[in-house]
Amino acid sequence: MAEKVERTDTEWRSLLTPMEYAVLREAGTERPWSGEYVSTHTAGTYHCRACDAPLFRSQAKYDSHCGWPSFYEPQEGDAVTLLEDRSHGMVRVEVRCAACGSHLGHVFDDGPVDHGGQRYCINSVSLKLDEDAA
Repeated sequence: MAEKVERTDTEWRSLLTPMEYAVLREAGTERPWSGEYVSTHTAGTYHCRACDAPLFRSQAKYDSHCGWPSFYEPQEGDAVTLLEDRSHGMVRVEVRCAACGSHLGHVFDDGPVDHGGQRYCINSVSLKLDEDAA
């Protein structure tokens, strides 16, 4: 189980850029195709930008052509939590960091069938890539 990270709103605001705060702490969404990891194929581990908890491995990343980085599974079974999201007149499943509760994106049932059929559609600004050593 991920170690819980708790900070005050003031602490989050001092640690995150305004865009990071808007996405991670206010459940915002970055514009499609604007994130730094949309087309990245570098080997490594994607961590939560807010608390540095490991979330996704690069081996689970694939090109979904949706405008955001997509993964077919989280790194660990307890790396993320899933919550029902009824905002914007839709019913979706929100993906949050299990360690700090930050918003990462949403999960959809249109992912690769041979990997369970889920697409974790994640905001680049929610992530930080720790590249594998060469």
